[in-house]
Amino acid sequence: MKPIDIALALAVAVIWGLGFVLTRFAINEMSPTLMTTLRFGITALPCLLLPPPRLSWSLIVATSWLLVAQFLAQTYGMAYGVPPGLTAVIVQSQALFTVAFAALFLKEFPTRRQLLGIAVATCGLLLICFTVGYDFSIYAFALSMTAPISFALSNLLFRQARNVPMLNLFAWISFFAMVPLVPFLLWVDGPAVTWQSLTHLSAGVVACVLALALLGTTLCYWIWGRLLQNYSAAQVVPFALLIPFFGAGASSIVFNERFGALRLTGMIVVVLGIAVMLLSRKPPTLVEVA
Repeated sequence: MKPIDIALALAVAVIWGLGFVLTRFAINEMSPTLMTTLRFGITALPCLLLPPPRLSWSLIVATSWLLVAQFLAQTYGMAYGVPPGLTAVIVQSQALFTVAFAALFLKEFPTRRQLLGIAVATCGLLLICFTVGYDFSIYAFALSMTAPISFALSNLLFRQARNVPMLNLFAWISFFAMVPLVPFLLWVDGPAVTWQSLTHLSAGVVACVLALALLGTTLCYWIWGRLLQNYSAAQVVPFALLIPFFGAGASSIVFNERFGALRLTGMIVVVLGIAVMLLSRKPPTLVEVA
């Protein structure tokens, strides 16, 4: 890879890792539903200028709503006490769910090395499970775990979106995300609470939401798509392994997040298992997507 592209891949990993910290800041002043709605609403603005990708509408809508489920789950999980650093690791575990769903639904069975990676990552998740109940509830952990599952299912659909401009795709995905998000927001928060929140946002939280939408989604997904078009997935995807480390590191600095020996071991084991899967010499297609 060219040095400039390596720098871009590292920048994406940093921004996506810091995104978990920014999300924690934002939900201090607004509900997870409002934050997710604003994020997708801002990201949807380019669809006013960009044509829709050449994909079936049903595929775009299904992918959109799965991503809505992912972002709502991880944001609500943090709102209910799951620390940002741990959330970053949990979300990245989507790689092992992607492999499992590919085998279940598409009969794309993993290699022995990928099976080893799945086993290692699963052991890490089990170690994390033993730490649940102290600083956050089992319910919050279960809610957070639905995020990588939704992420993995959307990966199955993204497989059909090859050679499609990523900027166009995510603009229209965000547009259709507003269809369930706006009614859900008005039902859960209500118009009065929503308006109250919008009119009392601090400048810092507004900056967090803009950064999540413009940098974390629009810019980063465009860069990531461009890198995947110019290089093999085996060269690009390993940079995603840095996301949990940036997320956990930033959370420990900003929020003084402490993991404890057992949880920290579990987080490291999860990332190690994902590394074994992604760095395998002959990964199946969906492992590369993950």
